[in-house]
Amino acid sequence: MRSRRAVLSLGSLVVVTGTLISACGALPGGEQEGRRAVTVWLMRNSASDAFLKRFTKDFEAEHADIRLDIRIQDWTGIGEKVTGALKSAHSDDTPDVIEVGNTQVPQYVDEGGLIDLSLESARDLGMEDWLPGLAEPGIDKSRQYGIPWYAANRVVIYNTDLFEQAGVEDPPRTRAEWLDITRRLDTGGRQGIYLAGQDWYTLSGFIWDEGGDLARESSSTWTGTLDSPAALRAMDFYQQLQALGDGPKDADEEHPSQADRFAKGDVGQIISVPGAAQQILKKNPSLKGKLGYFPIPGKTAARAGSVFTGGSDLVVAGNTDDRDGAVAVVKALAGAKWNTELARTMNYVPNKTTLADAVTDEPGVAAMAVGAAHGKATPASPLWATVEAADNPIKAYMSRVLSGADPATEAKKASREITRRLDESGE
Repeated sequence: MRSRRAVLSLGSLVVVTGTLISACGALPGGEQEGRRAVTVWLMRNSASDAFLKRFTKDFEAEHADIRLDIRIQDWTGIGEKVTGALKSAHSDDTPDVIEVGNTQVPQYVDEGGLIDLSLESARDLGMEDWLPGLAEPGIDKSRQYGIPWYAANRVVIYNTDLFEQAGVEDPPRTRAEWLDITRRLDTGGRQGIYLAGQDWYTLSGFIWDEGGDLARESSSTWTGTLDSPAALRAMDFYQQLQALGDGPKDADEEHPSQADRFAKGDVGQIISVPGAAQQILKKNPSLKGKLGYFPIPGKTAARAGSVFTGGSDLVVAGNTDDRDGAVAVVKALAGAKWNTELARTMNYVPNKTTLADAVTDEPGVAAMAVGAAHGKATPASPLWATVEAADNPIKAYMSRVLSGADPATEAKKASREITRRLDESGE
């Protein structure tokens, strides 16, 4: 899964030349049959053309005074485009509704460019059932700005043949069972699991399960917390699991591709989004029918493990000249009818735990939905993207520990660096 984030840079407005989808066929910003246009920016591949056409037709039939002007954007450079659009005077080309990565919301809130949707969230949108990993990044000072739209998260993809050969009948439900099964798989030239040393998204889930976090805020100041007892316990578990395979200690899950490595047929498990199965089968079609999925196990069988939730929120631009029309679009896209159709169409997790039954027919997505109920997002600092830069200190910390360095010492170093990068004073 490509995380719904980018290293966001500030700058002037960049002209958007995305694809236009409009049921009425009118020019962007124009009016037809007395309708007013509501401009919506959605990201490429978030929804299929067929879905958007169905949604547009239905929405315009129910809102006779609105014409949807849906414009498809690319993730590359989207931060600068959105920032510029939110700072500009509203025109026919600026958006009223924008799809943004769930972890991008804090930056746009910090820049003062979004409308507070707390009332609509509580009154109309059933916020009490939202996935926490989508909802929490959209909150600032108890106000809801980002409305959850869809989610995706990691699960365990496993080779059913290797599980059968190891005498494993059922996937594990606890961390202890997971370690035991993985040890049984890690024999005879086979890897129990291929886990790269710098898969910090997976480590984050273990940290959250232990009650810790990557960073915490107090009095508007963020402090790195990889050196907390909870985070150190998580790193210890990660170290035990990572040792049951030959994943590189100094690389992440995409360098080299863990899906390609799994496709060789001698790896019992990887931790990835279910969509990686397509890449695996493309590399090795003989694995068709031999891939299984289960949620990342938790500390007890009563609760699946925590996971990093990727996905998108919907926001309303503060400079919109049609707040009511924009909110109507958000309500429709995030409402049960169209949210469940989107999930089924695109194999996403719906935005509410109560809608999880909509994806039970797809084993990989069903496993995602179980984990998503305990999902989280990265710390809601507007500067978090600086932590995820090319020299991510969490990755460096993990590699040093897996290579034999003292965990507590290295965690303190990494925590200090996270604190420095999240310092809004720039000191």
